Amino acid sequence: MSPATATAPRTTGPSPLPVYLTSAILARTADEGARVALVMLAAQRSGSPALGGASVAALMIPHVAAAPVVGALADAVRRRRLFHAGAVILYGVALAALAALMGRADELVVLVLAAAAGCVAPLLTGGLTGLLGELLGEERLTRAFSADAVSYNLAGICGPAVAAALGTAVGAGVALAALGAAAMTGGFLLFALRLRPRPMTRTARRGLRWAELWRGIAELSHNRPLRSVTWSSGVAQLGVGALPVVSVLLAGEYHASWATGGLMTAFAAGALAGSLGYAVRPFGQERPERVVLWGVLVTGIPLATVPWSGHALPAAALFALAGCCTGPLFSALLASRQRYAPTAARTQIFTLGAGIKSTFAAAGAAVAGVLSGLGSPTLLWGVAGGQVLAAGLGVVLLTGRSRGRARP
Repeated sequence: MSPATATAPRTTGPSPLPVYLTSAILARTADEGARVALVMLAAQRSGSPALGGASVAALMIPHVAAAPVVGALADAVRRRRLFHAGAVILYGVALAALAALMGRADELVVLVLAAAAGCVAPLLTGGLTGLLGELLGEERLTRAFSADAVSYNLAGICGPAVAAALGTAVGAGVALAALGAAAMTGGFLLFALRLRPRPMTRTARRGLRWAELWRGIAELSHNRPLRSVTWSSGVAQLGVGALPVVSVLLAGEYHASWATGGLMTAFAAGALAGSLGYAVRPFGQERPERVVLWGVLVTGIPLATVPWSGHALPAAALFALAGCCTGPLFSALLASRQRYAPTAARTQIFTLGAGIKSTFAAAGAAVAGVLSGLGSPTLLWGVAGGQVLAAGLGVVLLTGRSRGRARP
């Protein structure tokens, strides 16, 4: 059997997409909810919000730091089903262990365990998405990526909500353990996917080398479409990361306490609607990078008009409209990575891209917190202007010189 035949997606039999999406939603919901549950658990057991914050930091930082390594391993490993399923199960086990140890074991043990879980976390996001190209035929990938974007949106809405509801009703320890069980269930479901073992390669025989760990970073630097969508969408996340801080300010100005979380829920619901709409009627499939750049640009328009809304309800509608613009953007971003990434580094590029977006979003939240004294109108116009700058950056990177070529 040739390497091409060994790794080609199967086109007969039942679609693997329902099983994949169920697994992805369970794993990503656990990942999103764990951040809330960890803070609640630290407060309930030790009365130390600082421990909760440090645990979340320990969980989140490896999303970026470990992404090149785990992505390269995923690209090199022969038995991907065992590798990915085992990683998701281990993440769930780590959450369950944190539920048992938080506030009862030494803080260093808790932080090391959270960091270990964070090293696996990139495989729950970009790592899983990277499997779609080998599960489905090329003609089905656009809608599959839209459905995958929906899984991210659902996890972003359900994860924190489930963690908060369970943490309040029965305790944060039970909530975190339940999230761990959800991740483990998602991991076991991955064993049902029909992923053929890769043929033995030279990398598999001799192990990874330093240059291979940098292959994905090199592609994001020299591959025009990849670098354009990666850095444009990353810079745009500075503004998206600032929106929770802006929501708090708007809730105070409108005297509407529900808007503190309601505005971000509206944004997430809009993103979900946009992803579903793009799945039904995709557009720009020939040049998905252009959809990304247009999506980044258009997202800022509703947000720029929020200061003139005058009330929380119109502001929520504008947040929802901005979120709706990010739905096609994210689906096209995933399609761009699949189309232009070289096969040998595809999963690494997916994990790196997810880590870069998370980093920029965290930075945006931190900057907005520091500048919150400027008021919500200034911050919103800054967010909207940032989307314009991010789109402009994407155009420059797409048309600028490169030592590499785009790989259709």
